[in-house]
Amino acid sequence: MATTKSKKTTAKKSSKPASKSTATKTTKVVKTAEAPVATQTTGKNPFKGFFARKYDANENILTIFKSPRIYGAILGEVVGTMLLTIILLTLGVYQPLYVMFGVVAITASVLAFSGANLNPIVTVGMMASRRMSVIRGVVYILSQILGAWFAYLITSAFLNAADGGASAELPTMTAIEGEQFWVVTMIEFVAATILAFFFARAHAYKRSTLTFAMIYGTGICVALLFAIVVSSSFLGLQNNFIVNPAVAFMYQVLPTGGENFGAVLGDICLALATYVVFPVIGGVIGFAISDVATKLSGECQCGAGCKCVEKK
Repeated sequence: MATTKSKKTTAKKSSKPASKSTATKTTKVVKTAEAPVATQTTGKNPFKGFFARKYDANENILTIFKSPRIYGAILGEVVGTMLLTIILLTLGVYQPLYVMFGVVAITASVLAFSGANLNPIVTVGMMASRRMSVIRGVVYILSQILGAWFAYLITSAFLNAADGGASAELPTMTAIEGEQFWVVTMIEFVAATILAFFFARAHAYKRSTLTFAMIYGTGICVALLFAIVVSSSFLGLQNNFIVNPAVAFMYQVLPTGGENFGAVLGDICLALATYVVFPVIGGVIGFAISDVATKLSGECQCGAGCKCVEKK
């Protein structure tokens, strides 16, 4: 009997290491099976889904106003653009560092409400890259113009309350004449491209409010620095750029008089092309450059902190 028990005990003891070795073998098999999956994903087309929709497919003109969130987004764009316009109307564009700190604070405040576009250039770029629906984009642009107009009224009221004792005046844009048209237009175009590129990169880090705000604010600072250096230092021009179509209207870019109706209409078309059309095109190109670089580099577009890379 004692011999039998010892045999059973030996059998039990010998069975345990066998299970461990089996588990070790299965673990090795699983690890080696994961390697081919990684090699298969690298052969995919990097531009697959480049034009895919990145917003809610159910969002349209009939459904967007049913949710109270859109009204919070509208308020966020109105307040944010109003504060930004007040900074630009008082400090001007020739104080890029002050503008940068102001943009960082404003963006961090309204990011959760609307995404802190604060600029029609950014909003059109968001629509073109299919990050935002057309109806939401139109609502945002109208909200931005409304916010800039409120800022103009507030700033004008303070200046008028001074009864002529204030030394400051509301800034105005220098009239575009002759060959200056293409020079000023290209400055706005390139600066808008820079701004939109930085915003598109910031959008990849939208889960981190401070990171998003810092990248966006720095982008505006870089765009303004470029415009200042080129226009003032290289070309000797002053007060000829703003890089924000909504704020540009408050800078009185549209002419109010002329020799005849044809001359006034021509000046209006030139002003709209310089401060609205070409900057918006530059914004679309800025978003496209960011998206192409993101696709080629294989960076995940879900934002910082996602688990896509681990899943792959």
